[in-house]
Amino acid sequence: MAIAMARNLEEESSGDTEFIKASCETTTYPELCFQSLSSYASEIKKRPRQLTETALAVSMARAKSAKTYVSDMTDYKGITKRQHEAVLDCVEEMGDTVDRLSNSLKELKHLEEGESGEDFWLCLSNVRTWTSAALTDETTCLDGFGGKAMDGELKSLIRAHVVRVAQDTSNALALINVFASKH
Repeated sequence: MAIAMARNLEEESSGDTEFIKASCETTTYPELCFQSLSSYASEIKKRPRQLTETALAVSMARAKSAKTYVSDMTDYKGITKRQHEAVLDCVEEMGDTVDRLSNSLKELKHLEEGESGEDFWLCLSNVRTWTSAALTDETTCLDGFGGKAMDGELKSLIRAHVVRVAQDTSNALALINVFASKH
């Protein structure tokens, strides 16, 4: 009996993981998507809404971490005035990203299961708009480091963190669109 129960749990868990893997195939960065979300398989189960919420939460957590990291770069050794200004602008953009992803997550949680009326589409439109705007904020942050004069270690370090946030946000937006297409 215990072996059969364990096998059923294992099969269920495997199915949940397969759901995440299949869902992530629709994203721009499927491997990163699966890597970021597979550890939440037992919470996500096979629920598209939960998958979408988790993807937004992961992106938001990464954005918060990146904002802190970028903020710490204001004290980077040998930073020029122009680089310092770019870092401060980037911190602001990452703060906007966190706010927009937070708004998206709150809005998504307001949706009632099975709802598909006008309110549902308004909420979903807000979620899409804020998530898309967060992606723009991340790009704008990196734009501040444009040009040869800004090349170097500082730009590389910041770019690595912000690009990862942008990839997670892009994946979350793709999963939002899949969720929307099922309604």
